[in-house]
Amino acid sequence: MNGLKNRDKQKSYYHRGGEPSLLGGTIHQHFGSIARCYPEHEALVGCPQGRRLTYRELDRAIEKLARGLLGIGFSRGDRIGIWSTNNVEWLLIQMATARIGVVLVNINPAYRQRELAFALERSEVQGLILIPEFRSSNYVAMLQELIPELTQGPAENLHSTAFPLLRTVL
Repeated sequence: MNGLKNRDKQKSYYHRGGEPSLLGGTIHQHFGSIARCYPEHEALVGCPQGRRLTYRELDRAIEKLARGLLGIGFSRGDRIGIWSTNNVEWLLIQMATARIGVVLVNINPAYRQRELAFALERSEVQGLILIPEFRSSNYVAMLQELIPELTQGPAENLHSTAFPLLRTVL
């Protein structure tokens, strides 16, 4: 157990010279400093969705989502897959998972069922977040065909035979 505790405290990189050195902070720490300096500046523009967020609004949305993910049982080291095109929510999920130490697994939105099954098996995600559809792809229908248990009970307490580690679909 001591080896695990010590490993958790190790830094992810060691600076061996060169200029400039890496920042040394986390994404959350760096974003927080920018949000504090420029709270009313525009941080995000989602043209297709017609949404604009200031750094303050973006920080609050990330915090709310991070708390929600913790509230439904995700914790540091868990893996959440995202099967989506680029959108405002994708960025929120990326930042919220980074904030709470959850690993974000990006799943190509062009994947069909066979590729999705392979990605879910290999990545061993505990959660999957997806958009309902994009162009001719109906992600919900493909996922329900791949995981029939989704039609039988709540998607946040999933028990899938094919993907035993997957417990939540959003």
